[in-house]
Amino acid sequence: MKTIAVIPARYASTRFPAKLMQDLGGKTVILRTYQAAVETNLFDDVFVVTDSDLIYNEIVSNGGKAIMSIKEHESGSDRIAEAIENIDVDIVVNVQGDEPFINKEPLEKVIEVFRNDTDKKVDLASLMRNITDKNDIENPNNVKVIVDQQGFALYFSRSVIPYPREENVGVRYMQHIGIYAFRKQALLDFYHLPMLSLEASEKLEQLRYLEYGKRIKMVETTHVGIGIDTLEDLEKARKML
Repeated sequence: MKTIAVIPARYASTRFPAKLMQDLGGKTVILRTYQAAVETNLFDDVFVVTDSDLIYNEIVSNGGKAIMSIKEHESGSDRIAEAIENIDVDIVVNVQGDEPFINKEPLEKVIEVFRNDTDKKVDLASLMRNITDKNDIENPNNVKVIVDQQGFALYFSRSVIPYPREENVGVRYMQHIGIYAFRKQALLDFYHLPMLSLEASEKLEQLRYLEYGKRIKMVETTHVGIGIDTLEDLEKARKML
């Protein structure tokens, strides 16, 4: 089972422009992320996929592998799909470019899903964690997911799901953690299928997979990623180093 990691890396960022090229202890954020992915030893290959000459050159000049996007893309899945279309691979893992402190354990969990999926019933694997704070549950920036008895995703939403009409029935609220592993064909199908109304409404690309009948296996974790979305995050990351 050939498994690769792909790191989608846009230069522009609404909240923190050029964040991936910021200095973090003598190396850029994107280079640290790339090297951390390689050092997990989980992947047969690791690539950065970018729309930026600066990011491309940063990776290649430091001995890494990078691919330039040909088209403009609305989502990370689209950018990755274009890049891997002609690569011989079975499983593709999406690693976030702004998370230089990669934790090996959650990546192992999503890869293991496919090792155990002998009947090939899983199209994607992703992560979720239990949240209990009312503000976290109601925050639309925290995407919630509900699953069936086998752990397959039924729906993702920015809204509170399930709605607590009855509060004393033992419902657990699960936040989606945006680490994905894809079968190559599921990713290519996504790339060639048009956006439908649910994805357009919630602005959640994972809903396109569900709307077209793909099966997303969710795995519970306690992992919380350390992403760099603001200048304050970058300062925290520098202190961590």
